[in-house]
Amino acid sequence: MKTVWWLRSREAWANAWAEQWPRVLALGLIAAGALPLAGRAMTAVPASSAPTEWPQTIDGAPLRPLALGRVEQRFATRFPGRIGRFESTEATWVLRDVNRPTRTLHPATDCFRGLGYRVEGARLEHDAQSRLWRCFVAEHRGERVRVCERIVDAHARSFTDTSAWFWAAALGQSTGPWRAITRVEAL
Repeated sequence: MKTVWWLRSREAWANAWAEQWPRVLALGLIAAGALPLAGRAMTAVPASSAPTEWPQTIDGAPLRPLALGRVEQRFATRFPGRIGRFESTEATWVLRDVNRPTRTLHPATDCFRGLGYRVEGARLEHDAQSRLWRCFVAEHRGERVRVCERIVDAHARSFTDTSAWFWAAALGQSTGPWRAITRVEAL
């Protein structure tokens, strides 16, 4: 007959603890180590550092606001920030402001592939102001576009990789609010 746990003798409890304490200690240490990470990742940025108004110009070119597309509207409903779409004389711009680290901010390559585009030639490029961008060409049903993107934090530090941005933000190495900038131009 099996002994019910509350009827075990002190010796049985001591033996069980002797076998299990290394596992309990390891789990406790892992949990204690993960708590600061979880706290940083879930902490919202104070209201004082909330994003400002959308820019009127970008790189000297005036921006004209555009309505969000159907896919962008659906995405915006669960995005932890705000999304704006704009047009300049040479390109369409999508700006995404984020107040906390999130995995919802993902690379433009994922968006374009999800919409049925073939993505090719991804590479890092410097623009005329020596800023680094991740750029690629996307093609769908004969339409070809060149897409470049970057993420900029509150101290003008930039990222071309969303995973690198996420971990820097989650670990407190980059402070928000952050702005993800995506430029799309027809080829």
